[in-house]
Amino acid sequence: MLRHISDENFDSEINVEGVCVVDFYATWCGPCMMLAPILEEVANSRAGYNIMKVDVDKNPKIASRLNIDTIPTLCLYKNGKLIDKKVGYMSKDDLINFIENNS
Repeated sequence: MLRHISDENFDSEINVEGVCVVDFYATWCGPCMMLAPILEEVANSRAGYNIMKVDVDKNPKIASRLNIDTIPTLCLYKNGKLIDKKVGYMSKDDLINFIENNS
């Protein structure tokens, strides 16, 4: 399932058991727009994948706190802790490998 989260609920949303992927993006970012349908497809086709999106323009506090200075940035959390981070566009296969290699 794909959900949009914000500065206000970020910590509670990622602090869950299991793996969460957070996509830090902006609506004007070309690579972000290319990645969006891939994230949507993976979120809808894989049970148990928690994929979330944070618009850095609307949620600058969390982006600043996590030193997100390039987008898209995908952060992978396991049991609430950051365990991996990738910057830039990735294919569907790369995204699935990113998640499954850290699960």
